[in-house]
Amino acid sequence: MTGNVADRPVAQQQKLLTRRGFLIRSSLVAAGGLALYSGEFARHELSVVNRSLAVANLPGAFQNFRIAQISDIHFDEFTEPFFVRRVVERVNSLAPDLVLLTGDFVSNSPLPRRFAEQAMHRCADILRDLACPQRFAVLGNHDAVLGAPTIRPILASISIPLLVNQHIPIERGGQRLWLGGVADPVSGVPDLDLAIPRQPDGPVLLMSHGPDYADVVVAHPRGQLVDLMLAGHSHGGQVRLPLLGPIVLPNGGRKYVMGLYRFNRLPGPPASGSARGGGLQLYVNRGIGSVGVPFRLNCPPEITLFTLQQG
Repeated sequence: MTGNVADRPVAQQQKLLTRRGFLIRSSLVAAGGLALYSGEFARHELSVVNRSLAVANLPGAFQNFRIAQISDIHFDEFTEPFFVRRVVERVNSLAPDLVLLTGDFVSNSPLPRRFAEQAMHRCADILRDLACPQRFAVLGNHDAVLGAPTIRPILASISIPLLVNQHIPIERGGQRLWLGGVADPVSGVPDLDLAIPRQPDGPVLLMSHGPDYADVVVAHPRGQLVDLMLAGHSHGGQVRLPLLGPIVLPNGGRKYVMGLYRFNRLPGPPASGSARGGGLQLYVNRGIGSVGVPFRLNCPPEITLFTLQQG
């Protein structure tokens, strides 16, 4: 007897076909259930990650200073308005001292530019309700579909300054820390000489949508002035399979995928204005939205709340 179904007795054939049909149907049901869970439940399981960060020479006025990070909203290719409102409400409940938005407010495909511009306006209408008076943003690679000339006035209308190769002081109790923002490393031309102050009189925080740009920061002469870099872009992989990890990672977000990374200072004399030890700390936020497919798995949307400590 051969291994062909046709060569087997009828009863055995029917049993075999029934078993095969059961396995196929079970696989389809499991796949459908996983898609439903990833698309409707896991994609909306908002997570708040609390991180205490030690910062060398942190001024006393900034002890326990709290920073909330939001990234990769992608409104509203798949990220619904109700979910962004939930994010804003949750951030407000945390009562941060500073809110930082690290890019990709919209998506650059598959819908046309006019859709992205309308989405940017609707997203800004929701972000307007962020209660924290100090909030700043940088652009992501998807935001390039609109560009800074379009996005900057939209964010300015809701009192969120956009930093593109710029730095500004954050003042508290007569003391300072510095906040810089670079153009997106994937779609733009970042300039660390403009984003990092030459001689800062306090710690330096840097926003960069792309996390892998940290390698450039560390190697740059002024990069050793940066204490903390906040990034997004990778979505943490968005869909992470057990034992296998992320299925797809974007260019510029393949090396540093999610969470906290620490870098040692490069050997040599400190840059002008640097009197700090330790090295750069990079944090990669998993983002709020999804791109490509409306799924998340083992990678929930994230709000990060940092508490700065003297270190």
